Amino acid sequence: MIATILAAIMLPQVPDSTQVLGPATIYGESQRQELMHLTLGSVEVGQQYIENHFSGTLMQSLSTIPGVQASAIGSGQSKPAIRGLGFNRIAVVVDGIKHEGQQWGDDHGLEIDQFAIDRIEVVKGPAALMYGSDAIGGVLGIYTNYLPIKPLEGRVHLFGRSNNASAGISTRLQGRKDKLYWRLHLTGTDYADYRVPTDEIEYYSYRIPLKDRNLRNTAGREADASLALGYVGEDFRNDFKISETWSRSGFFANAHGLEVRLSEIDYDASRRDIDLPWQSVSHLTVHNHSHYHGHGFTLDGDLAWQWNHRQERSEPVSHGYMPTPPDDLERVFRKHTLTGKLGGKVDFSPRHQLQTGLDAEFQHNRRGGWGFILPDFETLSGGVFAIDRYSFSPALHVNAGIRYDHVFTAIHGYSDWFTTPDEEGIPRYKVRSGDIRRHFDSVTWSAGIVWSPGRWVLKANVGKGFRVPIAKELGADGVNYHIFRYEKGEPTLDPESSYQVDMGINWLGDRLTLRLDPYWNWFPNYIYLSPGSSYYEGLQLYTYTQAQVMRAGFEAQAVWTISAHWELEARGEYLYARQMSGAKKGYTLPFCPPWRAGAGIQYAFLEDGFAKIDIRIAGAQREIVPPEKPTDGWYTLNLSAGKSFRVGPVLLKTGLQVENLLNRRYYDHTSYYRLINVPEPGINASLMLGLEF
Repeated sequence: MIATILAAIMLPQVPDSTQVLGPATIYGESQRQELMHLTLGSVEVGQQYIENHFSGTLMQSLSTIPGVQASAIGSGQSKPAIRGLGFNRIAVVVDGIKHEGQQWGDDHGLEIDQFAIDRIEVVKGPAALMYGSDAIGGVLGIYTNYLPIKPLEGRVHLFGRSNNASAGISTRLQGRKDKLYWRLHLTGTDYADYRVPTDEIEYYSYRIPLKDRNLRNTAGREADASLALGYVGEDFRNDFKISETWSRSGFFANAHGLEVRLSEIDYDASRRDIDLPWQSVSHLTVHNHSHYHGHGFTLDGDLAWQWNHRQERSEPVSHGYMPTPPDDLERVFRKHTLTGKLGGKVDFSPRHQLQTGLDAEFQHNRRGGWGFILPDFETLSGGVFAIDRYSFSPALHVNAGIRYDHVFTAIHGYSDWFTTPDEEGIPRYKVRSGDIRRHFDSVTWSAGIVWSPGRWVLKANVGKGFRVPIAKELGADGVNYHIFRYEKGEPTLDPESSYQVDMGINWLGDRLTLRLDPYWNWFPNYIYLSPGSSYYEGLQLYTYTQAQVMRAGFEAQAVWTISAHWELEARGEYLYARQMSGAKKGYTLPFCPPWRAGAGIQYAFLEDGFAKIDIRIAGAQREIVPPEKPTDGWYTLNLSAGKSFRVGPVLLKTGLQVENLLNRRYYDHTSYYRLINVPEPGINASLMLGLEF
C-alpha cells in the first residue's frame, strides 16, 4: 500500500509575502519586508502551523486562514477554495510544478502528503502570470524543499483522531554530506467511518437511520512515500524527486444511490470496512529541477511527469435503459501529464529586476468502466511571460507583467455501450460526447504597487486572469452519484476572463497588528454548473453555462499581544457574488460561502508551549441559487495546545486539538453532503506526538 516516492525537489526560495504563522503570529521588521515583496495578498505557513492545526486533511488544517475554505466530502477528502473559488480555478503547485490529477471532481481530494510539507504559501487573487490557466482564483504553493544540514537527521510523527478512530505514522529520514543530500519520507493512515451528531438523514424524501451515528462506508486508508536526491554546489544545484500517493476510501453508500436495505452488503458490520462503493487513487510524480546562479542572474529549469490512476467501483445496478453491468468497475481514469519549465531572473541593479519564463504542459486522459461522465481528451498548453520589478526606495516598490498563452484541447467522442430507444422507438447507441477540437488564446497582465510609510504597509494590484474550459465542462454527460446530480457539458463554452482589483491595508505596531484585504472581481463569462428544476435518470439536472458575474469581498485580521504570555486574535471574511446576466440573473453563485468570523485567545508558557481557545462563526446563507436550499448560521468552540521537550539530542513534541468542543450540529454551506442533510462531524479530538533528531 505504501507508494514509492523519491521526493522533494529543491527549488530556490520563492519570494514570499504576508505573514508566517506558527503557534503565534510574529510581526516585526522582517515581517514588513515580507509584506513588501508581493502586491497580491498572500499568507505563508510553516510545518509547525500544520502540526498545530492538524485536522485530518491538508485543507481542513488550513481552513482557519481568512479567505481559505475546505470543501469536504467524508472524513478523508477535501478540496481547496480561496475566496469561494475552487476546483480548476485554484492552481495547486508542488515545488513549482502544477499538481495535475482528476481535480475536476467534487469528491476528488488532493493527492499530497501533508506531513512531507515544509511550508505553504497561499496567494489570493489571479496569479496567471506565473502559472497560466487554473490560477484565476489563486495559488496554493506547497514546498517540500528544505535542505538537510546534518549527515543524518529525521523525525517521526504519530497521530490520531477520535471522531473517525484514525491512526497514522509519518517518518522522515534525511542527510547531507558535502554537496550531496538525500531525503526519504513515508506516511501511512487508517481511518474508520466518521460520526455525525444525528441519528438519521434524509435523501430524496427517504429517512435513513444511522447506526451509532456513523456515516456508513466512509472509512479509508492512505499511504505515501517520497525520496529526494540532490547536488548542491556553489553556483549549480540539481534536485531529483520521485513520489507516490495512494489512497482507498469508501463513498457514503446511501448517497451513492444505494438503499442499504436492497444491498447484500452489511454496511454496519464494521466501522473500518471499505465496501462498495469505493474509490482508489494512485498519483506518481517524477520531477527534476536545475538551478544556476551567475553574476546578477539566475536560471531555473524543470521537467516533470505525473501519472494519475483513479478507479471508482460500485455494485452493478441497472439505471434507465442500461442493463446490469458485468462487473463493479464503474469508472476509471488514467492521466499522464508532462510539464516543462524554463525561467530566469536578471538583476539590472539592486533596485531593478526582470523575471521571464516559458512553460509547456501536455495532458493525456483516458477513461474506462461502464459509467460515463468525462470523455477521453488531450490538452496541450504553453505560455511565455515577463515580470518587471522596480524599487524607487526601500519603502516603495512597483511591478508589472504580461503573459501570452495558447491552449489546444481535443475531446474524443463517446457512445453508450448499450442501446436506448430514440423518439421513434428505434434502439440506438446514444452519443454522450462528440469529437471536439478547440483552440484558446489569451493575454493576461498585472500591475501593482506596495508602499510602506512608517508602520503602514499599503498594497494595490490590478490584473486580468483567464481559465480555459476543461474537458468535463465541454463534454460531460452522465450521473455523478457522489454529489447527487446529473451533469451536462456545453461544447461551445468560451474561456473565462477575470478582472480583479486587490488592495491591502496593514498596520504593524509593537503590540497590535491590523490587516484588511478588500477585493473586487468581474467575470464577463463565468462558467458554472447551473442547477435546474428538472430531473434526468432520477437525479437533478445540472448544466454548464456562462454568465457575467461580479464578486467583491474582504478578509480582516487583528492580533493584539497583550503581554509576553497572552495574545488575542480576531478574524473575519465576507464574499458577495451576483450573476449579472443569464437565466439566473440577480442570484448569487451555487455553494457561495456565507460570512465567517473567528476569535481566539492564546497563552504561551515555558518557551514554546501554548494553549488556545478559539471560536469559529458562520452566518446564515440565504443568498442561494434555486433550487438550492439555504443554511442556518453556526458556531463551534475549539481548543488547541502544544509543547516541546528537549531530551539530549532529541526533541519531543506534543500537540492536541479538539474541534466542535460542544458537539454542535450544523451544516456547512460549502459541503456537498448538506444536500442530503448530513451535518458536519461532531466533537473531534486530534493528537499528535513527534520526535525529531
